[in-house]
Amino acid sequence: MSVIPPHSRPLQQFYRSGPMPCPYLPGRMERKLFTRLVGQQASGVNSALSRAGFRRSHDIVYRPVCSGCAACVPVRIPVATFSPNKTMRKVMRANADLVAGMQPASATAEQFQVFASYQAARHSDSDMSRMGMTDYTAMIEEGQVDSRLYTLRDGGGTLMGAILTDRLDDGFSAVYSFYNPDMPERSLGTHLILTLVDQARREGLPHVYLGYWIEGSRKMDYKRRFQPLEALGRDGWLPLEPAS
Repeated sequence: MSVIPPHSRPLQQFYRSGPMPCPYLPGRMERKLFTRLVGQQASGVNSALSRAGFRRSHDIVYRPVCSGCAACVPVRIPVATFSPNKTMRKVMRANADLVAGMQPASATAEQFQVFASYQAARHSDSDMSRMGMTDYTAMIEEGQVDSRLYTLRDGGGTLMGAILTDRLDDGFSAVYSFYNPDMPERSLGTHLILTLVDQARREGLPHVYLGYWIEGSRKMDYKRRFQPLEALGRDGWLPLEPAS
């Protein structure tokens, strides 16, 4: 007699990767626990694992399980209590001329052009800077789980930036963002996150998941500016204090 009820969903299988150089902290090695998103239960699995600190890339959801290191801290914005600070309000005013929109998670040559420019300017030493159109299309379209692209366009319709997003049971997960790197005065990366928070508030969703905050990592430390911010630890999701 089976101990698994006949109508329960299939068991989710997890795997652990081999050691690889950490992309954020020099001299350290990373390992990941991961599983694939397949079948009708994929959206539910993505939502549940996001609450447990996992992130999605293509059709894989993962979280670090590095020996002797817990630097990667999952963080999320509590939408109801979030309030943009003075600098963020300035960013919002600077971008008041931009039009926010939403479209299906489908790759285009226009997006890739902005993505490639962003990679060349901001992450020229990363593997992503060597991605071609085929790679970009896979990043946007593989493993979709109620996924969409939120975009920013200027008055002439030119794409200024976009953020690939998964709609979860309890919020949005910001999978990846990119933007025109030639206008630093606009702080488009910050504005994309603020746009996503605003959309979550409009849809009555309580959280925006930002992935991992890593203290001391220039690439990740910016997330701490979005206060109040919650971090996942041994005792669950608790407030992460702003930088002193």
